[in-house]
Amino acid sequence: MDVIICPDESQVGIVSAAKIAKLAAEVGPKVVFGVATGSSPLATYAELARRVATGKLDVSQAQAFALDEYVGLPHDHPLSYTDTIRRTVTEPLGLDPDRVHVPDGRLEGLADAGERYEAAIKAAGGVDIQILGIGSNGHVGFNEPSSSLHSRTRMKTLTQQTREDNARFFESLAEVPRHCVTQGLGTILDARHVVLVANGVGKAAAIAAIVEGPVTAMWPGSVLQLHEHATIVVDEAAASLLTLADYYRQAYESLPAWQRLDL
Repeated sequence: MDVIICPDESQVGIVSAAKIAKLAAEVGPKVVFGVATGSSPLATYAELARRVATGKLDVSQAQAFALDEYVGLPHDHPLSYTDTIRRTVTEPLGLDPDRVHVPDGRLEGLADAGERYEAAIKAAGGVDIQILGIGSNGHVGFNEPSSSLHSRTRMKTLTQQTREDNARFFESLAEVPRHCVTQGLGTILDARHVVLVANGVGKAAAIAAIVEGPVTAMWPGSVLQLHEHATIVVDEAAASLLTLADYYRQAYESLPAWQRLDL
């Protein structure tokens, strides 16, 4: 696991996008992304869009698979993740909408929604680069604490903390859905590379737990310690509880030329 500590949220977006762009260039225009919603990756997507606009990144034939979707929200609901991905990823990066996939959160499709999504990912050849944020309780995707470390895409019940964290987007807590369809931790681990971004002191405990704590279902993001190619990009506030912060800074500053990022 590589940890990169940046001075602020803006730099997190620049550095994480540089890492993603470097990996995407190695794959080519048919790269397959895994994409997250939430506020953490927004600066990353904005920087990726800038690279696309300036011709530095070719995603003309890319596919994207969203991590999760609320159960019961219509696809055109402004707070559905289908609509959120359209606004923050598909349109800014100029992706073909037919190549952007989101789990099926419709009530009538729940029974086999997970199996269908896993099959779609497999048919695409798997995810090359999975972009992640992290919840304050350590969840990635909507894999809440106690999720199986080998879990696959399925329906999950959201914790009260997650619903309260997301209530700021809704008119009231009562309107926040109680269920979701999410890629599993095992699904995320199948991605060839993972780039997780986090900002703010509110994510500091989660970052410390998943980077330096034990691998445990109580901090689902800690499963990334088992991934061969996981990169964690955080600002100073999110890194504030890391014991080895100075080491991570030194390791990044001393990268050999072939590992350096084009910022």
